[in-house]
Amino acid sequence: MRNRNSLINKLSLILVLLFFQTNINFAQQNNNTPPNIIIFLVDDMGLMDTSVPFLTDKKGKPKTYPLNDFYITPNMEQLADQGIRFTNFYAHSVCSPTRASILTGQNSARHRTTNWIHLLKNNKNEFGPSNWNWEGLSKSSVTLPRLLQKSGYKTIHVGKAHFGPNGYDGENPLNLGFDVNIAGCGAGHPASYYGRDGYGHIKGDKTRAVPGLEKYWDDDVFLTEALTLEANNKITEAKNEGKPFFLYMSHYAVHQPFQSDPRFASHYENSGKTKEAQAYATLIEGMDKSLGDIMAHVKELGLGENTLILFLGDNGSDAPLPDKDFYSSSEPLRGKKAMHWEGGMRVPFIAAWVTPNKRVKVQKGFKISKGKLENQMGTIFDLFPTICDLSHVEIPASHKIDGYDLKPQLKGKTNDHRDNVFLNHFPHNHRSSYFTSFVKDNWKVVYHFQVKGEPKYDLFNLNNDPFEAHNLAETNKEQLKVMMKLLQENMEKMGAIYPEKDGQVLKIIQP
Repeated sequence: MRNRNSLINKLSLILVLLFFQTNINFAQQNNNTPPNIIIFLVDDMGLMDTSVPFLTDKKGKPKTYPLNDFYITPNMEQLADQGIRFTNFYAHSVCSPTRASILTGQNSARHRTTNWIHLLKNNKNEFGPSNWNWEGLSKSSVTLPRLLQKSGYKTIHVGKAHFGPNGYDGENPLNLGFDVNIAGCGAGHPASYYGRDGYGHIKGDKTRAVPGLEKYWDDDVFLTEALTLEANNKITEAKNEGKPFFLYMSHYAVHQPFQSDPRFASHYENSGKTKEAQAYATLIEGMDKSLGDIMAHVKELGLGENTLILFLGDNGSDAPLPDKDFYSSSEPLRGKKAMHWEGGMRVPFIAAWVTPNKRVKVQKGFKISKGKLENQMGTIFDLFPTICDLSHVEIPASHKIDGYDLKPQLKGKTNDHRDNVFLNHFPHNHRSSYFTSFVKDNWKVVYHFQVKGEPKYDLFNLNNDPFEAHNLAETNKEQLKVMMKLLQENMEKMGAIYPEKDGQVLKIIQP
């Protein structure tokens, strides 16, 4: 009899716990708590580094190209099916400017981190502006995680930071509004992806060693997997604390070194690609598995209907593929990372609820079309106002932002408020050097600063010539003047800084 009563008591306790857990999940899913938000950022992932087609045919329908058939990204496919993806989503052409822009909602011409940040020194280059912001973000910066933190969110940083050099505030994400920092530092890429190398602490360049993660060294856990496990642990902690979470999931992949992820190496052995290209593909597939694992974990915790995920890359692709006339890892787009062509600045972007359910209150108020492709422009500056809108966080009036709330476009509607322009200002030396590119609707102009002689101009009609094969600067001078005038106006509006030569600032020379 005593055993029977004990069993009944245990069953009753289990039922009570299930009742409370069900009601907690129900409350979260019905918007009694703020929505959880995941930014899933992939380093150096361009528009074509996926099996998901982002480019379209002349009728605006998704079109598959050879690179889409090479990569294996089933979880990206799932995310695209249950959400909306953008074919014209722009980022800066190198990493640190984009990362500062995501956290501030500002163009790099405004926040002035216009080049990638070097760990140890001022990386302005020979003719770079003397007053560019090489120290990056600081404790005084208005950042998205800081605003969310003040509103009660648990703010979690996992992976690559690259917000500032060693010894400055931006080196540590905890200075920028994050409650948690896993593996973030001043380094722009890892010394090694292998646990057996201690991610650089045992073997490799120790200045670029990934901090923490010692518990994964002995089992040789690949870096992408270690970061995923840590992210899921922190999501669980946030739920147990009863807090909404903001996860900035920032993978070191797929940046070099191109080390093969052994979990996926066999998938590319007969591809005909070089060893480096095969290794790059394994980094892509490992990133995709991470996406699937995080989504599955959120669902297991009962948080899927209240969690938004925003997936994107930080600049154009840097895949180690052959180059012919600047068509390479972003083909059929021209150019790649650090170049002024579209392949350097167009990146994948997908927005979706982890578990779509149009009957849930939060999703009713923030609708996302399922399986749609959005052709209107979006930019990295848009994440800041979009997330603030969703989370009901007020943006300080003194903080100027350059993005637009994506809410209309996520529904599949035209965003009448945005001006459909994108300015990418790069007054430094890299693959494409000392240039500013400006897109307005279907027109694009590139200004090459006069560091070694006369300025040069490129003009493209992206509607008729999406792959930038025909420079119209000489044959359509009236349109060139229109676009150059707009470029200069936008530069002045943002307080942009310019290259310098022989102690003189190189201002724009109109055609």
